[in-house]
Amino acid sequence: MLPVFAARFPHPPDPMKSAVAFAIALLLGTNLLSAAEVPAAPAAPPGQRGGGRGRGGPAPAPAGTTVIRDLVFTRIDALELSLELYRPEQFTGTLPVVVWTFGSAWGGGGKNAQAPNASWLAQHGYAVAVIDHRGSGVAQWPSQAHDVKAAVRWLRANAQQYSLDAARFAAWGESSGGHLSSILGLTGEVAELEGAGGSPGLSSRVQAVVDFFGPSDFLQMDAHRLSPTNMGHDIATSPESRLVGGAIQENQDKVARANPITYVTPDDPPFLVVHGEQDALVPFHQSELLFAALKAAGRDVTFYKIAGAGHGGAAFYNDLTKAIVRTFLDRHLKPAAR
Repeated sequence: MLPVFAARFPHPPDPMKSAVAFAIALLLGTNLLSAAEVPAAPAAPPGQRGGGRGRGGPAPAPAGTTVIRDLVFTRIDALELSLELYRPEQFTGTLPVVVWTFGSAWGGGGKNAQAPNASWLAQHGYAVAVIDHRGSGVAQWPSQAHDVKAAVRWLRANAQQYSLDAARFAAWGESSGGHLSSILGLTGEVAELEGAGGSPGLSSRVQAVVDFFGPSDFLQMDAHRLSPTNMGHDIATSPESRLVGGAIQENQDKVARANPITYVTPDDPPFLVVHGEQDALVPFHQSELLFAALKAAGRDVTFYKIAGAGHGGAAFYNDLTKAIVRTFLDRHLKPAAR
């Protein structure tokens, strides 16, 4: 059985008390599967599998942060891929980096919208790079892996110019962005997934991963969906099938190469996995599989289950969840926090 830490509240929890308790557990090295009763989040509308985040036009930088927009990190033929870099207005020294990948069902094209926590993290002493990647309608797997790795390498190559700490990177994403963040964390030296863009020769490794409800083993998604009426994943037009170029059950070798679990090794970075148990788009079981694989490899992994939550929504961005994420990132990217 997976270890379970149950925190069920008859009334809305006190975020600070809960966050402190969770932070203590993290600092003690405890691996948790926690459940907090929160209001169920509304399902994302069709075509917005990332909870509706990551689309639209650029938002102004909130007070206390600056944003450098449209930094091109790689060129593929006539296509340019770029990122937006959020930083605190006032800081000294270098900043640890969080690479944010939006949820889009691998559709790409969404970095121009403010990431939900980019400015919040910047105000807490991080540089946050909101990155783009090619959509599956333009290029199939492993092109998306090549793109996110190119962004990491480019950020390392330009670390001095933008006051970044090249040794302290984390990947964070939701839905398909969570999948790509896990790929970043687990494939630092996998040549097939590196690609040639974004300052080749530098490392694409990250030192920590936050995976918000990302898929892992596509082949098991339909078997564990909440209801037969939910969107099917085995069909040839599903986002997963479009990613690999054909119906997933008929392309199992390609699916295995897109499965983060395929690449789990004993030297992988620490993971924080967060998933809503009522997710109707990416079954909760997908995160259970990833958690179990990382635990079996002896890795540092924390699994936070949000009871009653769906595919994204307020429960993933309230004060409690943000405190959990910040505690995890501080622990692994800020030496003083250790």
